[in-house]
Amino acid sequence: MSEQYHIPVMLSEAVEGLALRPDGTYVDATFGGGGHSRAILERLGEGGLLVGFDQDEDAAKRVENGEWKAGSEENGGARFVFINENFRDLRSFLRLHGVRQVDGVLADLGVSSHQFDTAERGFSTRFDGELDLRMDRRQALSARDLVAQADEEELARILRLYGELPNARQMARAIVKARGEKDIATTGDLREAVSRHLPRGMENRYLAMLFQALRIEVNGELDALRSLLQQATALLPTGGRLVVITYHSLEDRLVKNYMRAGNFEGEVEKDFYGNPIVPLRQLRSCAASEGEVAANNRARSARLRVAEKVEMKKEE
Repeated sequence: MSEQYHIPVMLSEAVEGLALRPDGTYVDATFGGGGHSRAILERLGEGGLLVGFDQDEDAAKRVENGEWKAGSEENGGARFVFINENFRDLRSFLRLHGVRQVDGVLADLGVSSHQFDTAERGFSTRFDGELDLRMDRRQALSARDLVAQADEEELARILRLYGELPNARQMARAIVKARGEKDIATTGDLREAVSRHLPRGMENRYLAMLFQALRIEVNGELDALRSLLQQATALLPTGGRLVVITYHSLEDRLVKNYMRAGNFEGEVEKDFYGNPIVPLRQLRSCAASEGEVAANNRARSARLRVAEKVEMKKEE
């Protein structure tokens, strides 16, 4: 069951945010375990279409081998299309399937429960597995490669920018020193390399920040998110919905700024008459409920934002 593979976060809020029409066309940009997709399909009629994207081969295998099912047969079949690709190429792959406009886009960002729980993927500090961190294992660069190849300056930049680590420079220096003595091949090797720079009582927090930084760099996550937000907005008609669930401040800042201003700096541009030029109107921003966090710890840092495409006034 997909709920065991990955528990969908803020399921009802996300589906409600899409304002689904039975005959509409929707995109689940982060299929994962398929929990959000199943809920969407259950609300679509025969004229509806859902396109699911996921770059992870494990998610693709579950769809291909029939392990994931949409529910009853009438809620699946031709009305669901799965694309085993990164959502950064959203428009291109939708066009290949004859889709040029969609009524709503959902993106549940971050790492799935399955990825965290699979030791050999290297996403979790709980296990001693291969230092991989690739969401798409077809790509060449892994975290092991990054740690082996980047110089101290570049590593410090990555850890400071994407992990927001106060001691990024010291961590980078420790990694470079450790790799000079032996290959940093596993998550355990990395933990050992930086162990002296983990503040007492905050070891897990600092390790999580370190792994987040490397993961974001390896997968180009923030650039992919920028691309998704721009493409999704272009695909939506007036009144179409964009729903995004983020898990850390770097993601959420980009989403918040884009929904507010139509750019990633958050500065609203105005026309000659002083009217704001923005493609979206944010309708909702909320965190997961206390009950959901108690049942699913992964939801503790989740932030859901919903925006609606607005009609852009043309200059006369």
